[in-house]
Amino acid sequence: MTPIAILADLLRRPALLLALALPLLAACNTDQLAGTGAPLVAAREPAAKPEQEPMTHTRAARECWMATEKGRADMPLDKRADVVEKCIEQKMKAAAAPQS
Repeated sequence: MTPIAILADLLRRPALLLALALPLLAACNTDQLAGTGAPLVAAREPAAKPEQEPMTHTRAARECWMATEKGRADMPLDKRADVVEKCIEQKMKAAAAPQS
């Protein structure tokens, strides 16, 4: 019997395929420490709060486009581009202003 015929035979028997696949899938479990059943989450250190990315023109453009796409998707593209440019200017001015 050729390997292709064996594979075709396995695919015709879903219960057998499932029985063969379950041990492989169980070996991929990463939520527990090996052999203990204890969750890995408890073993991890708490995640540090990521520092906020500095405001750059690229970041401002990304945020403004996302906000415009979400809120004003029905507006023509040229008008949305104008709204985005104004938004970018405002964000860059706010980033340049000294924070107290």
